[in-house]
Amino acid sequence: MLNYAWTPAVILIAVTLDVAFGEPPNRWHPVAWMGSLISWWNRVWDSRFANVKKAAGRADHRCGEFLCGCGIVVVGAVLCGMSGCVVQANANEGLGVLIQAMVLKCCFGFRSLQDAARSVATELLDKNLFKAREQLAFHLVSRDVSELSAAEVSAATIESVAENTSDSVIAPLLFFVVAGLPGALIYRFVNTCDAMLGYRTERLEWLGKPAARLDDVLNVLPARITALLMVTASVGHGDRVRAWKTWRSDARATASPNAGQPMSAAAGSLGVCLEKRSHYRIGSQFPPPAAPDIERMITLYQRTIVLAVTLTCLSGYLIHWCTGLGNQP
Repeated sequence: MLNYAWTPAVILIAVTLDVAFGEPPNRWHPVAWMGSLISWWNRVWDSRFANVKKAAGRADHRCGEFLCGCGIVVVGAVLCGMSGCVVQANANEGLGVLIQAMVLKCCFGFRSLQDAARSVATELLDKNLFKAREQLAFHLVSRDVSELSAAEVSAATIESVAENTSDSVIAPLLFFVVAGLPGALIYRFVNTCDAMLGYRTERLEWLGKPAARLDDVLNVLPARITALLMVTASVGHGDRVRAWKTWRSDARATASPNAGQPMSAAAGSLGVCLEKRSHYRIGSQFPPPAAPDIERMITLYQRTIVLAVTLTCLSGYLIHWCTGLGNQP
């Protein structure tokens, strides 16, 4: 059972560990283990059913791919949830709090995201567009970046930081407060599934659809909380008003029901236009971003995280206080 008395301590230690040490090696990283499990299952499906798919035809085999995708999500989520329950049940005080914090720390990437964004900004400031594209593709996006201009590279970096503020930090913290380590680990598994399988390609569309749809559902609340926190974290009153108005007008500009929420709030706060060719244009009334705007986005990101950590710690303490009152005779 989740002990809310230790929730603030676990969150603060987890954030401190992340800021101080960054990501652990893959061999000790639970998210890397999740990725390996997903990749293994994907390879098994391809090798075992490739001939069947070829003989049956694409349309006739969509049901099998969809059911396999459901199996990956369900089995992986159950395994992650059970692992979280085991850790949480045997780690309540003292050293156990540190163990919980170490596991929670692996569910989010506060430092790694800002470091990745800075690596792109550094190359842009050095006028090395080729290297900036390389850093963007390696750390932040999966799309083709070979034809992006400097402004488009800046925009893609800001978009990625804004979206991942929700996916990689706010959502895991929220699910930890609500459902402890099992909740944070299940969320991280579903999100990793979506990142690896949730593409509309011929091979992955139906296999990745269950993860993509479940990820959309799980991120409905975190994405909107993130946007609201970004509006609040905007530096001046004018920036807050601009962020609020852009969020309300452009949040639905993206195909994803959630990605546009923090992206539009960030675009308004920074006063920049975030555009992806043939897909969306957020904050069209603003100029395109440049390399210095990436650092401004990182500052907004940091302020948003400080607000989120403060609120989640207070929420954990408040829940503990309320449940304590309820348990009194």
